[in-house]
Amino acid sequence: MAPMPPTDRVAFIAGATGALGRAVASAFAADGLRLGLGGTDAGRLAAVASDLRLADDRWAAGVGNVSTADGAQAAARAVTERFGRIDILVHAVGGFEAGTPLVDVAPEGVQTQLDQHVWSTIHLVGATVPGMAERGWGRVVAVATAAAVNAPAGSGPYAAAKGAQEILLRSLAKEVGGRGVTVNLVAVRAI
Repeated sequence: MAPMPPTDRVAFIAGATGALGRAVASAFAADGLRLGLGGTDAGRLAAVASDLRLADDRWAAGVGNVSTADGAQAAARAVTERFGRIDILVHAVGGFEAGTPLVDVAPEGVQTQLDQHVWSTIHLVGATVPGMAERGWGRVVAVATAAAVNAPAGSGPYAAAKGAQEILLRSLAKEVGGRGVTVNLVAVRAI
């Protein structure tokens, strides 16, 4: 089977309104991909599309809180209904909290990190990867951090959540690798 031209590929960028998400969307748009811009605010997603000068037929808003199963399904469904599928998932959702010693961390802070990095990963994968595996081609990309291996003081909840995300995606890579889907972690120092 001949490879699909990039202009026929659909990339879903979860966290498209953040600095990393915008950069990824810009690069994919320059390569001619159709984009699903994921976030919780339709107006902010439209602003990203406008800033990137995306033609209306080249992007779709995937609105939903992806730290919930319903939100991730709704966001992915909106993109799939528009373009027929999602070929590439870029997980650019997240946030960094540090500076609080572990003995002073509030449970809410831990939950926020788990939602942003662990639950969003689980729900986004569930909403997108089965279709990729069924079609025999897909890409999943997420951001890794050295903090997951060597956590600085005061970054316990963030480091734990990023470490869990990394383990989940390494496991996923083994589960779908033989089905045409690759899973990659991109290590960065700062965004």
